[in-house]
Amino acid sequence: MTTSRSTPSRGGTAGAARGRSAARDPRPAYQCDACGHQPPKWVGRCPECGEWGAVVESTVTGPTVSGRVVSSRMPSEPARPIATISAAPARARPTGVSELDRVLGGGLVPGAVVLLAGEPGVGKSTLLLDVAQQWAVGAGSPSLVVSGEESVSQVRLRAERMGTLHDQLYLAAENDLASVLGHLDAVKPGLLVLDSVQTISTTGTEGVPGGVTQVRAVTAALVSVAKERGIATVLVGHVTKDGQVAGPRVLEHLVDVVLHFEGDKHSSLRLVRGVKNRFGAADEVGCFEMHEGGISSLADPSGLFLTRYAEPVPGTCVTVAMEGRRALVTEVQALIGATVAGSPRRTVSGLDSARLAMVLAVLQRRTERLTLHDREVFAATVGGIRVVEPAADLAVALAVASGGLNLAIAPHLVAIGEVGLTGEVRRVGAVPRRLAEAARLGFKVALVPTGCGPASTGAGPEHMRVTEVTDVRSALHHAARASAE
Repeated sequence: MTTSRSTPSRGGTAGAARGRSAARDPRPAYQCDACGHQPPKWVGRCPECGEWGAVVESTVTGPTVSGRVVSSRMPSEPARPIATISAAPARARPTGVSELDRVLGGGLVPGAVVLLAGEPGVGKSTLLLDVAQQWAVGAGSPSLVVSGEESVSQVRLRAERMGTLHDQLYLAAENDLASVLGHLDAVKPGLLVLDSVQTISTTGTEGVPGGVTQVRAVTAALVSVAKERGIATVLVGHVTKDGQVAGPRVLEHLVDVVLHFEGDKHSSLRLVRGVKNRFGAADEVGCFEMHEGGISSLADPSGLFLTRYAEPVPGTCVTVAMEGRRALVTEVQALIGATVAGSPRRTVSGLDSARLAMVLAVLQRRTERLTLHDREVFAATVGGIRVVEPAADLAVALAVASGGLNLAIAPHLVAIGEVGLTGEVRRVGAVPRRLAEAARLGFKVALVPTGCGPASTGAGPEHMRVTEVTDVRSALHHAARASAE
């Protein structure tokens, strides 16, 4: 019997060849270099973060999961009862910079990785050079500063100006991760400062320096080395135009502490704000002052935000703002301009423009003597601090009313409270802490919302008269009476 043998068609053979070729050839993929989003095709603007020109082509050879069952193996260190584990290796060591230790929760923990992000020129490198010098002096181990943006001579000039020269402070200028690890082997530092992580690349990973893939790989390698060798590591990070940490979001998950370094270039005030902290509170704020000799801690910064007048001046009022857990006595100033036709200007500096517009509308509606709808209003804080919390509403309202009526408010009065649309003064948090700070600086009278005075919360500060106010109208009445005393 004859057996018929089927012969594959030419089309089938070609299709199989194309399938094998497609399986072997890498397929194109696209990834945003700013946020790591992977769109299905190339687009000019990333649909996730909105950056233009950030989507680039990357090569993906195939799935990374083989589908096989993973077998168990003996761990490198067995699990132990938690009571038998020592917490000594996780104790923080002071850096010698008091305000930074305040934010970190006592200092740097060996093996911890800190990410410090801030705008260009705000003073990140200056602060960390001071930290490295203090560590070299007091920690008993060397500190290593690796700069990917400046040469060692440029860093040396800054160190000479700041007076941070020490035999145990080492400098290197590198852009390759392998070279950085080589310096760690040679110096064996207790503290590593890498400025910045976006400038370091590794040859084993695709992408350009500063890209998502490179930043993720470099950070993961440095975190692994820091944990293995017990090196306290500080990474300097860039920020985007909207103030967020540049690079993939996983960067903030890899590190132990995330700090934001903030400040106006035209002001000497700098703030280090904790965003994430595995070893302490995540809402602390450290205050620093920039000067020609470098940067210094400000243990009592409230004096920067006040103006001392020989005589009371209309258009000013003092409030107490909370920056993290720190109470800062802050002066608010308001200037009421001339009557103009059309839409008058509403200009703010250091305040929330939306809340100022709301306060002006409340004053216009709930008071009889103020006419603000056709007058220009300028409001600002003193010293470069930015106050956007609602607790400053009452001080803004009193400053605007004082300027509009040309009546000076008593210089020893502070106002704390949120203003609602119906004119009521609402409760805010941390009022005892705010009053204690105001009393420490010599203020005698305080206007607070109902339920926040000593009659409701207990004993208040000594030598301070605390008055509860229900609405803006009663606050204006009590402020005028305190000014007449």
